Amino acid sequence: MLVESEVSKQLPSVENERTAIIKAVIEEIRPNLQRDGGDCQLIEIDGNKIMVKLTGACVFCKLSSATLEGIQAKVVERLGELVRIIPVAGAAKINPVAGAVKVSPVGGTPTVSPLAGAANARH
Repeated sequence: MLVESEVSKQLPSVENERTAIIKAVIEEIRPNLQRDGGDCQLIEIDGNKIMVKLTGACVFCKLSSATLEGIQAKVVERLGELVRIIPVAGAAKINPVAGAVKVSPVGGTPTVSPLAGAANARH
């Protein structure tokens, strides 16, 4: 029983560190996007799926898939594990439990786009 307690205490710490790394990568990318009139918000982390919302000029940019791929590559590099960045559309609502933003989908389900393009492209 003592071993289980120690393991249980370590898991939230690992998840908090993982979330902090993901948030840090997105925060590094945001100034470049904002300079071009766009932005990226962390919406939710669900296992190896990281949901983000592109806003502003990023919504209609032809290079948005390359931007998402670049974010994904940086997160994978920093975490040392495979993750998938999934763009979502909809009205954002603050989710205090996860410390991120929760999306109310437009039309009932989140939009998922395939990732393609150059890893370090800017909008």
